[in-house]
Amino acid sequence: MQRITITPSQVHDNQIALTTEQHHYLTHVIRLRTDDEFEAIDGTGACYLAAITATGAQVIRIAIAISPEFFQPIVLICALPKGNNFDDLVRACTELGVTTIIPAISDRTLLNPSPQKLQRWRKIAQEAAEQSERLVVPTIEEPQALKTIFGGLIDPAAKYLCEARGEHPHLLTILQSTEATDLPIIIAIGPEGGWTDGEIELAIEHDFQLVSLGARILRTITAPIVALSIVCAAIDSARNID
Repeated sequence: MQRITITPSQVHDNQIALTTEQHHYLTHVIRLRTDDEFEAIDGTGACYLAAITATGAQVIRIAIAISPEFFQPIVLICALPKGNNFDDLVRACTELGVTTIIPAISDRTLLNPSPQKLQRWRKIAQEAAEQSERLVVPTIEEPQALKTIFGGLIDPAAKYLCEARGEHPHLLTILQSTEATDLPIIIAIGPEGGWTDGEIELAIEHDFQLVSLGARILRTITAPIVALSIVCAAIDSARNID
């Protein structure tokens, strides 16, 4: 079943007002014909089974399925890597179940992304959510300075700063020893070269716990995927989901 992402405002009186681009994609790229069915997610949890019409789509019913979403928000703060690596990071983390991605401008960040980059990341997140059959499209926030990000975080929350150097407990060990709650889980991943001492002190001031992802030094593009995989596995294990 083909799936696309719409906005909640596009649904009215059991009709979906498809954009010109969406209608062209369904009828000319996917080659759906009138009355052919597809699924539309509104990015906030609703999924509609709809049928293509000449100018838009008719809602057949709200599609009921087991939600692939986690019961608690997962927020990823990630220092911007060089080049286009953030594209792959957004795609993979969306598939893994992240709720929000906040690109961080750290002391060692070299990339200064344009507004077009942000739009591209949001488009990638939308496509990855469709491909992985999620019901929610992750929020990709504008790049911000680390101090600004830390000051605006949700509280209470379980906050973890991944640090490659030093003797810190493994993230998996911490999660397995922590009683399951509905609190948001916030993971912070540093840039190439790691966090500076000042950034680590700032994180501690904002109640982050320093954790390790293992003995090996991981690239900025690899570390978020490893961290989120650990978080997702721990959540599923705690809730006895096979």
